[in-house]
This record gives sequence, C-alpha cells and structure tokens, in this order.
Amino acid sequence: MTRQADVSAKPIVARRAVAVGELAIRPATRTAVRRRTVAKGDPIAAGELAGLLAMKRTSELIPHCHAVRLTSGQVDLAVSRRGVRVRAEASALDRTGVEMEALVGATVALLTVWDMVKYLEKDARGLYPRTRLGPVRVVAKDKEAAP
Repeated sequence: MTRQADVSAKPIVARRAVAVGELAIRPATRTAVRRRTVAKGDPIAAGELAGLLAMKRTSELIPHCHAVRLTSGQVDLAVSRRGVRVRAEASALDRTGVEMEALVGATVALLTVWDMVKYLEKDARGLYPRTRLGPVRVVAKDKEAAP
C-alpha cells in the first residue's frame, strides 16, 4: 500500500527552498548559447520559463508530493565555465516544504537547455559523451511562523 503523508496537523508556515545545479556542455556549445546562435532559440530564456512552469506542476510528477500553492518562484540560468548553472527558489505558505518544487524547477530548466543544444553536443554515434547534468541539490531551506 502507498499513501501520501497526512500533514493536516502541521501548522501553516512560510517556507522557502533553493536548489542549484549545472549542465556541463562543450565549449563550442557554451559559445553558441552566449552568442544566441542556438537553432531552437534562446535556451536561457526557455529554460527559465520551463523551470518556473515545472515548479507549479511538481505534485503531478512526484506521486507522494503534496500540491503546494507557491507564493513565489524564480529560476535563474547563467553560462558558466563548465556549461550552464541554475538557481531555483520556491516559496509558499503551507504545511509542507517546497524542496521538491525547487529541485524540479532546477532540473527541468537544465533539461530544457540540454534539449535545445543537443544537436551541438552529439558525437558521431549520436551520443552525448561530454554532456552531464548535475549535481542538482538543495542548498537552502527555511521555515518560519506565518505572518
């Protein structure tokens, strides 16, 4: 049997979580992202939007995750020395935390970038020998009494 945890006895409090991660890509791909010459468009803008949308649908993707009404969400992507970095922050007034929302937002943002640049990353066999997603991890988690 499987069931979702009962959080009805928990108080509603302000909650916040931040997740970060990185997508390692080839130097030529980083250049294309910086110069905005990726064939599918701007992977930074698309990734940020996809990550934000994904945060809102986390409970549809993770079976035991409660539906949390976010009060705030933000996804920021930037080109780094190794590829593309992400920082995703989720906030809510709720009975349960928002770590999964931040993690899903960060991961979907990076997957969107990968999807948009994969034609630049493939080798002769159609594989991605240098492309790496992760680690994606929670770096901050806060809760305090609701106002």
